[in-house]
Amino acid sequence: MIDRQPALIAQCAGVADIISAVRFATEHDLPISVKGGGHNIAGRAVEDNALMIDLSPMNSVRVDPEAKTARVEPGVVLNELDHETQAFGLATPVGYNSTTGIAGLTLGGGWGWLSRRYGLTVDNLLSVDVVTADGELVHASEDENEDLFWGTRGGGGNFGVVTSFEFQLHEVGPEVLSGPIVHPFEDAEMVLKEHRRLAAEAPNEVAVWFVIRHAPPLPFIPKEWHGKKVLILAAFYGGEMAEGEKILQPWRDIGDPIADAVGPHPYAGWQQAFDGLAPAGNRHYWKSHNFLEMTDGMIETFVEFGETIPTELTEIACAQLGGAINQKSVDSTAYPHRDAEFTMVLHTQWEDPERDGECIAWAREMHEAMTPHATGGVYANFVPEKDGDQQAAYRENYGRMVEVKTKWDPENVFQLNHNVKPTA
Repeated sequence: MIDRQPALIAQCAGVADIISAVRFATEHDLPISVKGGGHNIAGRAVEDNALMIDLSPMNSVRVDPEAKTARVEPGVVLNELDHETQAFGLATPVGYNSTTGIAGLTLGGGWGWLSRRYGLTVDNLLSVDVVTADGELVHASEDENEDLFWGTRGGGGNFGVVTSFEFQLHEVGPEVLSGPIVHPFEDAEMVLKEHRRLAAEAPNEVAVWFVIRHAPPLPFIPKEWHGKKVLILAAFYGGEMAEGEKILQPWRDIGDPIADAVGPHPYAGWQQAFDGLAPAGNRHYWKSHNFLEMTDGMIETFVEFGETIPTELTEIACAQLGGAINQKSVDSTAYPHRDAEFTMVLHTQWEDPERDGECIAWAREMHEAMTPHATGGVYANFVPEKDGDQQAAYRENYGRMVEVKTKWDPENVFQLNHNVKPTA
C-alpha cells in the first residue's frame, strides 16, 4: 500500500553516518525520512524524493545485568531486544508484535503485556542520544537537556534521530503464565461483560486483552473451528506463577470455551506468539480509540461490527491498560493518555487491492460508531494516515510539544512523522 521512491537511502552503521546524512540532507534541501523497524502503518519511513536515513544496520543490544539496564541501538526490533535481555531473566515493557522496531515504538509511547505492572516503554527510558536538526549529537535524560528528553518520550520523531536508547530492565521470566482462551463468537456479549467485571478488580500483574476475529489455524484450536468467528481472551500474568494461576482462573471459568491454552510459556515466545497473524506483505489499515471504561454500548458495538468483519485476517482488538501507566501524571512525558483503561485497535488486514475501499470503509465506520464512548485521544503509533490528528495524539501536552519543537528543530527538518510544527 506504500509505494514511494526516495532520492537516496543512507544505510547507517553508526552515529557518524547519521550525522553525515542529516547534514547532507539539510545542505541539499532534501526532506528526511527515518526508518527504524519499518513497522509504521502510515509508511512514514519512506517518502518520494527524500533522503531515507535507514537505521536497520544498527541493531546492537548491550545489557548490564548488574545495573539492570540495556543500551539499545535504533535498528533493533523487539525480538532482538528480548533475546538479549532474557538471557539474564530481564525485560522492559515493549509492544506485542516482535517484529516492531524499538525506536518507533518507544518514541510513540510503547505499551504491551508488562505495562500495567511497569508502565510504558517511555516510562522505563533512562536516556537517549539524539542527532539534532543541525547535525549535532546530544545526550538527553532527566538531568541533561530535560526538555528534549521529555519530548522524545511520546513525541515521535519530531526532534531528531535517536541513535541510542537506555532502558531500565525488570526481572521477568524466563517463563510467564500466559495463553489464549477461545470462545464462540455467539457468546461474545456474555464473555465481554464478565471480562469487564474481572478487569475492574485485576492487580497490575494481570493484562487480559480480547480479540474478535475468524479463528486462525493454530494447533490448540480444534480444526472444526478454523475460519469460524471467535472471541479470544489473551491472558497474561507477570508475577509469581502459582499466584497467577489463582488470579487468572476466573477468566478461565467464563462460559464454555472452545480452547484454553493458558499455561507456563517462555516470555520471549509469548512476545512472538501473534507475529504469524500479520505476515509481511499484506494490506493494512488501523483505527484506534482510548476508553475510560467498557460500557454496555461499547460491548454492543463490538458484537455488531464483529458480525461484519470484512476479511478472515481482520481483528477487532482491545487491550487492557491502566495500572502503572496511569500512575504517572499527564505532563510527565509527551505521551499524554494517562487516563485510558482500554484501547481499541481495528487491525483491518487483507490481500486483494480491489478490496481496499471496502476494508477501509468498514474500519472508519466502526471507529465512528465507537467515538461517543471514547476519550478523544489517540495513540500516535496507530494513526494510519500520513497526516493525522496531532491534537488528539498529544492532547494537553501539544502546546509544550510546540515549544520543544521550536527550540530543537525550528526549521521543521524532521517533519515526515506525526508532525508538530514549530512556531514560525
